[in-house]
Amino acid sequence: MKYWKKLSQEEIKDRVFGALSENINFNESNILGIPGSNLDEKVFYQDAPFLKDAPFLSTLVYNPNHIGCHTLGTSEHFFKGTQQIEQELIKICAEEILKGKPNGQDGYVASGGTEANMQAIWIYRNYFRAEYKATNDQICILCSEDSHYSMAKAANVFNVDIAFAKTDENTRQLDVQQISELIDEQKSKGKKYFIVVANMMTTMFGSVDNVDIYVEALQAADCPFKLHVDGAYGGFFYPFSNSGCKLDFSNPHVTSVTLDAHKMVQAPYGTGLFLIRKDYIHYANTKEASYVEGEDFTLIGSRSGANAVAVWMILMKYGPYGWKEKILILLNRANWVIKQLEEANIEYYRNADSNIITIKSKYLTAEIADRYGLVPDNHHKPRWYKIVIMEHVIIEKLLPLINELKALSEDSLAV
Repeated sequence: MKYWKKLSQEEIKDRVFGALSENINFNESNILGIPGSNLDEKVFYQDAPFLKDAPFLSTLVYNPNHIGCHTLGTSEHFFKGTQQIEQELIKICAEEILKGKPNGQDGYVASGGTEANMQAIWIYRNYFRAEYKATNDQICILCSEDSHYSMAKAANVFNVDIAFAKTDENTRQLDVQQISELIDEQKSKGKKYFIVVANMMTTMFGSVDNVDIYVEALQAADCPFKLHVDGAYGGFFYPFSNSGCKLDFSNPHVTSVTLDAHKMVQAPYGTGLFLIRKDYIHYANTKEASYVEGEDFTLIGSRSGANAVAVWMILMKYGPYGWKEKILILLNRANWVIKQLEEANIEYYRNADSNIITIKSKYLTAEIADRYGLVPDNHHKPRWYKIVIMEHVIIEKLLPLINELKALSEDSLAV
């Protein structure tokens, strides 16, 4: 690992404060043209003694604006110190987690997975319009019915149609024949270009799409396509739990990936990553942002540099081996839950490399689900409830739920 190495807390602190020292200091410099400053000093006390040992909180106070895309070479130089940390974070994620080529990807820290997914669809819509002279009604988003709702949101915002492929109720897998029929159906409606979104662990089930099904069907239909991977949930998990992962930049068909750091990484909410191969992000360039040094290639525009610093700090605190160990611990807990459910003959779905376990609703009551914070697939008529094995979800907290489910199952068998 070239960039991702475990650092001590002191090393992390020195690096972050060193980066902040390279950023503009509004109080010490005579800077007159930036519509921003440190956090308001009347509300946020900036001389608190604990801040000297709190690099993330200090970054919030200094308030760096990371507008633009810093992997392109030119950005607002006022915040170059913390921008360098974001650049390093992009390299760690794109090259060392997702197996991209050195300096072969662009990207930025987004507000979350929803924005990152929308960024991808925005870019590919513009790509097809620019390179194929496509009209919006010739472009179609293609994804599974288990995909995140951000795909439907993107279809609405960018004025393109969307087609949902069905998944098997029990295996959550795509059907080869149905995908081919769906593509033919869309072609009959005048669709010629496809933006494919493959899931690296869906939010509800933790299921993983077989990306080859999409690729082979679209190639057989002779349809141009671009493939985006929604790894908002699984991007920091699945590459460590499955060594044969095909949903990364080692797959030549994958052009972009979404990651979401406020899930498994436990970064502050509002922290995702968008990663894309070189020579594509310019399709989202807003040249009208001429007052921004380097212009703007992002959907969100201005964003806090503190979010990038937070993710970098977390990853560097663990290092690659510490992170792998964390994933293995969560997998072992999930395996324990599965064993308990199987002993009680409770039906469930779980991808073997995932930490999400989804139980059929007939095996529990709404009161039990509410008491343990289990999330339904549909709040109006739930068919499934999910357990997510996170850092705080230890066996001592899982055991009461398991005991209640077993008791309920035994009662139903007795009846």
